[in-house]
Amino acid sequence: QVQLVESGGGLVQAGGSLRLSCAASGRTFSGVAMGWFRQAPGKEREFVAAISWSGGSINYADSVKDRFTISRDNAKNTVYLQMSSLKPEDTAVYYCAARGRPWIAGTRVYDFDYWGQGTQVTVSS
Repeated sequence: QVQLVESGGGLVQAGGSLRLSCAASGRTFSGVAMGWFRQAPGKEREFVAAISWSGGSINYADSVKDRFTISRDNAKNTVYLQMSSLKPEDTAVYYCAARGRPWIAGTRVYDFDYWGQGTQVTVSS
């Protein structure tokens, strides 16, 4: 089991930045791939970014590429999502996810095994 707790969400103006954090506990954090998803009201949960346990493999959704950066600190059991040049369409609840394997196998919701409770990000225009 992996327990995930997100933090860092909030209200920001368009063009601004936020950094989300996800603290993990439970099984060995360094043995799991991690990801971020988001869900806007009335929409399905969508993939944002993922990182392998070593950090050597990273994927981004096209909508956030060049604006968001995922990283991890295995010594702190924490994964981060640095979000820059935020747009109103980035408004959503952001979820941290963990996969029970070290590598990224896909970017679908069912490719991940554990989920946090989510943190709200609101971008005003």
